[in-house]
Amino acid sequence: METLRDVPCKTSVKVVKLHGEGAVKRRIMDMGITKGTEVYVRKVAPLGDPVEVTVRGYELSLRKGDAQMIEVER
Repeated sequence: METLRDVPCKTSVKVVKLHGEGAVKRRIMDMGITKGTEVYVRKVAPLGDPVEVTVRGYELSLRKGDAQMIEVER
């Protein structure tokens, strides 16, 4: 299982599944990250936190804990 946290810079992936529960999962979905969505990883900070991605035409920064909950495929 590959998560968004493991994806290298300048790579596009597709969301397969969202893990997590309750408010955390709802917040990720409210940001536009849902099953089947294309996500482009723009930058990863030197220590891995945060991860900057492009989703549905806008830029978004995610904590590495949140990125770990997003299962993706290339």
